[in-house]
Amino acid sequence: MPRKIRQLVREIEKVGFVQVRGGKGSHRKFVHAQFKGFVLISGHDGDDALPYQEKQVGNAIRQITQ
Repeated sequence: MPRKIRQLVREIEKVGFVQVRGGKGSHRKFVHAQFKGFVLISGHDGDDALPYQEKQVGNAIRQITQ
């Protein structure tokens, strides 16, 4: 069963990513001082996360915690 978008947002904020201005509609943009670039999460909180979104968030968290 896929995780929800709200869970991805909670996980990425837990490691220090902050939401910044940018993105349209249901797209949210997150940045971190130690992460080159940004992570863009699309979808509403109750939507199921797609596999590429889970992978993107996991890779970003892994890169920060190394």
